[in-house]
Amino acid sequence: MDSLLDPEVWLGLAALSVLEIVLGIDNLVFLAILADRVPENQRPLAEKIGVGLALGARLGLLGVIVWATGLIAPVFSILGQPVSWRDIVLVAGGVFLLTKATHEIHGALEGREDHAPAESGKQNGHTPFWLVAVQMAVLDVAFSLDSVVTAVGLADWVWVMAAAILAAMVLMLAAAGPLSSFLAGHPTTRMLALAFLMMVGLSLVAEGVGTHIPKGCLYFAMGLAIAIETVNLLARRRQKPVQLRHPLL
Repeated sequence: MDSLLDPEVWLGLAALSVLEIVLGIDNLVFLAILADRVPENQRPLAEKIGVGLALGARLGLLGVIVWATGLIAPVFSILGQPVSWRDIVLVAGGVFLLTKATHEIHGALEGREDHAPAESGKQNGHTPFWLVAVQMAVLDVAFSLDSVVTAVGLADWVWVMAAAILAAMVLMLAAAGPLSSFLAGHPTTRMLALAFLMMVGLSLVAEGVGTHIPKGCLYFAMGLAIAIETVNLLARRRQKPVQLRHPLL
């Protein structure tokens, strides 16, 4: 109960919820594309299954990663420094986030422009329902990894991680269209989220090698950046946003 009175816990919940929403929009868009491949009368069920799988994948991965970070017994040593499974998971997760953020930024700014349009269910006929469900499950696991690793890097309490994931899923379901349009029309906001991913990745790597970076420092940097971005958006709301080489969504 003491954690409920800690301002840092609520700051972490707010920051993590925002990041989970930004990271999860892509997942929701691709789930909608997959659901469009089944007959129209089966689409509501396919969408519900997709959202359920997305939430289940995130919570399941969260449990596995949190469990792995509790394995602190040394398994080997490097130059006399003991290394545990917790260290391995944190460093691997941090490197994953740094790699993903760098790849996404490169793809948006210098990627190829002649990409093929997304497949359409109407172009290729309807896909069997079971095959769409399998594709959704695989897609959910792939899209959930960065989201869950970010949760572990930003929060110290499991209930905060789970609450942020659940809140993000609920909000995305309620306002997926407007959120998607906003991020598509304001690519700098998505770039800022990718920069946050790099910060979290660095924090995880540092934690894995024995250097603790206080979460409060991350929250302050993110909060300041969001405040500056909000001012920029308000000041330039009448201007056309920069066009990236390919859409982020």
